[in-house]
Amino acid sequence: MRSLEQLARSPSRRAVLRSGLAGAFVLSFHLPARAVNEPEQPPDSTQGKFAPNAFIRIDRSGQTTLVMPQVEMGQGVYTAIPMILAEELDADFNTVTLEHAPPNDKLYGNPIFGIQVTGNSNSIRSFWKPLRVAGATARLMLVQAAAQQWQVDPASCSTANGVVSHAPSGRTAGYGELIDAANTQPVPQDPPLKDPKNFTLIGKSLKRLDTPNKTDGKVVYGIDAMLPGMKFATLAQCPVFGGKIAHVDDSAAKKVPGVQHVVVLDDLVAVVGDHMWAAKKGLDALVITWKEGPNAKINSSDIWNDLRAASKKDGVVAKSVGDIAKGLTQGERVDAEYELPFLAHAAMEPLNCTVQVTPDSCEVWTGTQVLTRVQQAAAEAAGLPLEKVRAYNHLLGGGFGRRLEADMVAAAVRIGKQVDGPVKVVWTREEDIQHDIYRPVYRDVISATLSGGKIAAWKYRISGSSIMARWAPSIFVNGIDIDAVDSAVDNPYDIPHFQVEYVRAEPPAVPTGFWRGVGSNNNVFATECFMDELARKAGVDPIAFRIGMLDKTPRLKAALQLVAEKSGWDQPLPPRTGRGVCAQPSFASFIATVVEAEVDEHGEVHLRRVTSAVDTGIAVNPDTIVAQLQGGLIFGLTAALWGEITIERGRVRQSNFNNYRMLRIDEVPKIDIHVIKSGEDPGGIGETGTAAGPPALRNAIYAATGVALRRLPIDRKALTTTGKA
Repeated sequence: MRSLEQLARSPSRRAVLRSGLAGAFVLSFHLPARAVNEPEQPPDSTQGKFAPNAFIRIDRSGQTTLVMPQVEMGQGVYTAIPMILAEELDADFNTVTLEHAPPNDKLYGNPIFGIQVTGNSNSIRSFWKPLRVAGATARLMLVQAAAQQWQVDPASCSTANGVVSHAPSGRTAGYGELIDAANTQPVPQDPPLKDPKNFTLIGKSLKRLDTPNKTDGKVVYGIDAMLPGMKFATLAQCPVFGGKIAHVDDSAAKKVPGVQHVVVLDDLVAVVGDHMWAAKKGLDALVITWKEGPNAKINSSDIWNDLRAASKKDGVVAKSVGDIAKGLTQGERVDAEYELPFLAHAAMEPLNCTVQVTPDSCEVWTGTQVLTRVQQAAAEAAGLPLEKVRAYNHLLGGGFGRRLEADMVAAAVRIGKQVDGPVKVVWTREEDIQHDIYRPVYRDVISATLSGGKIAAWKYRISGSSIMARWAPSIFVNGIDIDAVDSAVDNPYDIPHFQVEYVRAEPPAVPTGFWRGVGSNNNVFATECFMDELARKAGVDPIAFRIGMLDKTPRLKAALQLVAEKSGWDQPLPPRTGRGVCAQPSFASFIATVVEAEVDEHGEVHLRRVTSAVDTGIAVNPDTIVAQLQGGLIFGLTAALWGEITIERGRVRQSNFNNYRMLRIDEVPKIDIHVIKSGEDPGGIGETGTAAGPPALRNAIYAATGVALRRLPIDRKALTTTGKA
C-alpha cells in the first residue's frame, strides 16, 4: 500500500483506490488532488466490506464511508448529512469519509422527487428519515453479530464511536472486526431510532469539514478537473436567443499561439487550445456572422406588456377557501400589483464541463445538481446508449438552481465529439450571464378586504412562466405549476375567504428555470409587501397585524415575537430610517426577518442591520443554519437592490459584475440569526433567507419614506427627495 506522502505527490484515482482510501472527497483527511486522472470505474465498493444498504460501507479497519446521495454547493450538507448517519450508526464521526454517489435514481433518488437531485432546500429534510433508518439498521446488525459471537442478549450490548461493548463481561469489538459476521445477519425492518434527547452529534455546531480545503485551495470543483493530454475550450453562442451561425472567419484565430482547433456547430463556435488563455484569445480573434432570427425583435417592454395583459385574465384556481366573491364585498377593499424581473444565477464558479468522447464511449466530469440527467444529456449528445456514458460529480462552486440543468453538458459533449482526447469547456462570465436559464418574470395581482382590523378576503393571482411544465411535466397537472404557487397556496394567515389562481404566461424566447427560492421568493415578496400596506390601511403595527392572524401557525407567531424583541422593533430611529418585517413558512421552516435600512436624499439605500428568528425543526448543525441564512439573506438583498436581466433586440444587456451588481463586503450589514429550539423534523433552510430579505427591505423603505414600492429592483429615483436619482 502506498503511503499518504506518496499519494500526496501523485494523487491519481488509481492510486487512491489501490490504497483502500476510495472516495472523491475525504473528510477524515484530505488529499491535495486537483483532478480525477484516470477514468476507470472503481471496482465493486462492497467487496470485503459491510454494506447493509446503498449508503453505508464499513471496511475491516472500521472506517465508515457514506455514499453521498446529495451534492455540496456551499450549503453544508457534506457535514450535516454525515452527522445524521453517524448519529444513528454510532460511528466515530471523525473517521467517516464520503464518496459521491454514482448516477442511479433507483438507489440514490431524492425521496421527495424520486430522482437524483439536490434542490428545493430538502437535502436534510428528505434524507432525515432514510439515513437515520440506514444507520440504525447497520448498527443493529453489528450489535446482533457481536452478541451472537459472545452468546449474549443483544439488548445487553451498547455502541459508541464505532465500537460494540458488552459491559457485564467487559468485552468490546470494533465495527471493522464484525463486518463478516454482520453481513450474515438478517436485515431488520423498522429498526428503533434514537430519542432526540439521546443525540450526541445532532444539535452541535460542528465545524464544516470542507472549510480547510476550501481555504487552502485543495478542494476539487468541477472546473478543477484535469486529465492527461487535456485541451481547453471556450465558446460563443449567438447573442440573440435561438440564433444560429451564418459564417465564421477563423483565419486570425488559428494564428494565435496555442490554438489547436476551431469547432463550428450550428448554434455555437468553440476554440480549442493548449490552455484557457489560448482558447480565449482565439475566440476573441474570430469574426462571426450570426443569423439572428425573429427573436432579434424582442425587448423587455414587449415581455412586460404581454405579462401584464396575461395577468388580467382569470387563472386556474390552485386553492379556494370560503366564498371569495362574497368576501371581497365585506369591508374596505385594497388592490395591488407586484412585479419581479428576470434574474441570472451568476455562481462564482462559471459553467464548465470536462468530457472525453470516443466513437463508443463518453465520460463527463462536472459539478451538477442532477447527475442522472447529466448522464442522459451526454448520452443523447454523443449518440450513445446510456450504459456507454460515465458521469463523475465534483463539488459545486455555487448552484442556485442553474446546475439543475444539463444544457452545458450537452454543449460540451457536442464540442468534445470534434476533439481528439479530453477537453475542458469553460464558459466566460459573459457567456454564462447572457446564456443563462433565468428566474422567470412574475406579476402578482392581489385584492383583499379589511374588516375589524383583520383580512376578511384575499384573492391572489400569479402570472408567470411554468418551470415545471418543462423540467418535470408529469408534475404540471391541470394547469397548475406547484412551484409557481409555492408560499401562496400555503399562506399562513387566518383568512376566511381565500383564493389563489395561476396564469401560465411564457416569455417569448427567454429560457426560464429554477433560481434560489423560485416561486417562494416571488410569492413571499408580494404577500409580505401587501401585508404591510394592509397594516398601514388598518392603522395597526405591521408585526401586531400579522400576529393577530397567526393562530393556525403558532411556530411562525413565535418567530415573529422573537424577532420583534431581538431587532428592537419599537426602538426609535433617525429620520428616513425604517424597519421592515417579513414572516414566512417556506420549505417547511418558519422564519421572521427584520431589516433596518436608511434611505438618503439621493435615494440610495444603506443596510444597517438584519435580524432573523427561525424555527427549522431539529437543528442538525446550528452553525450551518446560521451560515445558510446569512448567505441567503445576502443573496436576496443583492437581488432586491440591483438584480435585473433586461432584453434589448433579443439580447441580454447585462454581461458581468460591472452591470449585474453584487452586494459588496463593505455594504453587508450586521446579520443576527436566532435559531429557535424545536423538536419537529428538520425543515429546509438554504433558500428561506433569499425569500426573506427583499420584502423585509422593501417594508423598511416603506417605513422610512412612505413610498410603497411594488417592483424590484429598488427604484432609487422614486425614493429621492430631489427627484433625481
